[in-house]
Amino acid sequence: MSEPCNVFRQTRKHIKTGNLTFLSTQVAAWQKLTQIIQPLLPQPELWQVVCYQQGILTITGTNQAMVSQLAYLQKQYVAQLSQLAELQDLHKIQVRLKPQLQTPPKQEKSSRTLSTETQEMLRGAADFVSDPKLSQALLRLASNKK
Repeated sequence: MSEPCNVFRQTRKHIKTGNLTFLSTQVAAWQKLTQIIQPLLPQPELWQVVCYQQGILTITGTNQAMVSQLAYLQKQYVAQLSQLAELQDLHKIQVRLKPQLQTPPKQEKSSRTLSTETQEMLRGAADFVSDPKLSQALLRLASNKK
């Protein structure tokens, strides 16, 4: 990969494959660039190259402070990274904050058991209810089965 700009330029050979080969080649090249530039950028951040076209390197990070630092010191990093053979035509770095996926808080399962009196009341209510599904639900609740 001595000349990465050729990797990102479409050629006629990609017409029949629906550009899948072209996209796979791009992603592989960006992953390789990620491994090359990772130790040279502000740490501790896991930078990811998401695009490199026409001398513009677009990378993402999840830490707002690191993203800001890299954007602020862009000229110094452009000078440093353009020394690499893979990034010789680099003239700009675009830095984007990658949103972190937030996992919803786990709901704690209640391990409390119902008192005998409450269980009896639920069974009695199940006898009075005419809807069979509601009656079954009350009986399940009375027996603490979910």
